[in-house]
Amino acid sequence: MLEKVVIANRGEIALRILRACKELGIATVAVHSEADRDLKHVLLADESVCIGPAPSTESYLNIPAIISAAEVTDASAIHPGYGFLSENDDFAEQVERSGFIFIGPRPDTIRTMGDKVAAIRAMQETGVPCVPGSDGPLTDDDEANLETARKIGYPIIIKASGGGGGRGMRVVHAEAALLGAISLTKTEAQNAFNNDVVYMEKFLETPRHIEFQVLGDGEGNAIHLGERDCSMQRRHQKVVEEAPAPGISEALRDEMGQRCADACKKLRYRGAGTFEFLYEDGEFYFIEMNTRVQVEHPVTEMITGVDIIKEQLFIAAGKGISFKQEDIKFRGHAIECRINAEDPENFMPSPGKIESYHAPGGPGIRMDSHIYNGYVVPPYYDSMIGKLIAYGETRESALARIRVALDEIVIDGIKTNTPLQRDIVTDPVFMQGGANIHYLEKKLGM
Repeated sequence: MLEKVVIANRGEIALRILRACKELGIATVAVHSEADRDLKHVLLADESVCIGPAPSTESYLNIPAIISAAEVTDASAIHPGYGFLSENDDFAEQVERSGFIFIGPRPDTIRTMGDKVAAIRAMQETGVPCVPGSDGPLTDDDEANLETARKIGYPIIIKASGGGGGRGMRVVHAEAALLGAISLTKTEAQNAFNNDVVYMEKFLETPRHIEFQVLGDGEGNAIHLGERDCSMQRRHQKVVEEAPAPGISEALRDEMGQRCADACKKLRYRGAGTFEFLYEDGEFYFIEMNTRVQVEHPVTEMITGVDIIKEQLFIAAGKGISFKQEDIKFRGHAIECRINAEDPENFMPSPGKIESYHAPGGPGIRMDSHIYNGYVVPPYYDSMIGKLIAYGETRESALARIRVALDEIVIDGIKTNTPLQRDIVTDPVFMQGGANIHYLEKKLGM
């Protein structure tokens, strides 16, 4: 097993990684910014190293500082968590060149999947269904672009190849607006991602967002852990996630999950990953692959009994995957609500001191959070401060439990989005299951 791991992240995912390491007897090194000296995982780690000032560009995105921390603590591996440098192929490459194990995919895999055009091409080659589109970057040939759009059929969406997180996308409903939209998206992509490559896809009007969790050992073996429904979104950011996805049959789950696992085998994928799809009228369409652990991984853990973080550590240590596909059994239902330090009315961040905190409990309740009484939520990072997960034998049971837990949770001193989450889990359309990705924004009047 790995001897010592640098946790190159912060917040709840850093604490989650630390707990998995401790269970396996792995020593931990917490790297942190000057603003994060009092994070729970920093206080609990075997060693801690300050890697820079509060701004993430000078700390959590500072590659030389993180690698130096691994060197001075004699660590053997680095876990990037999610966000920050987790899908940065240059970081993964520098980690491995420096003699450390990167707990994630190979740099070339991250590079391919980070380029949306290359990722789609790779998926087409492995038999994963994709959204009808340009099948490659758009050129400067206006007439060719117009003809491609005609073949696809309006509405279409222009996407930046290097985009992500809902940025670098523009929907076009009529041919007259196409060329201007392409030009504008290219300019925005260059400014935001230093990459002006864009491509075109059919815009699905009312899809759901369904994703499949996979694990690969990097040697050609891979399994899937079923699907999650992440359709409750605001500005392309997930708010509530659940597993399994309502209305997806066991046969369809097995078919699509196996396609994703087979793609991982062909790619010789290493570590945890997620295939994200749009799902409409009974059809799946690949949109991207996330080459890291997801925020919403706990709902999959709850219905499979698989500890995904531990599996990442086993794979990085060369021990392979602990399970075979036939070992994976799906039981019950799990729902996750992201708890953010933000105003529930206008969604503005709400940093500050937590005067009192009470975590909900009871059967089937899990709270993944780094906060505690007296903790000061800094203004420099993402507003998510925790994830509330409820498990039940049925979806109705999980819904009942998460409603009780949301009523029980106490976070005083700052504003949080718990009122919004209470509204969502009592919403008739959400309770019925199968809402599309636009539903929440329409409900909020956005």
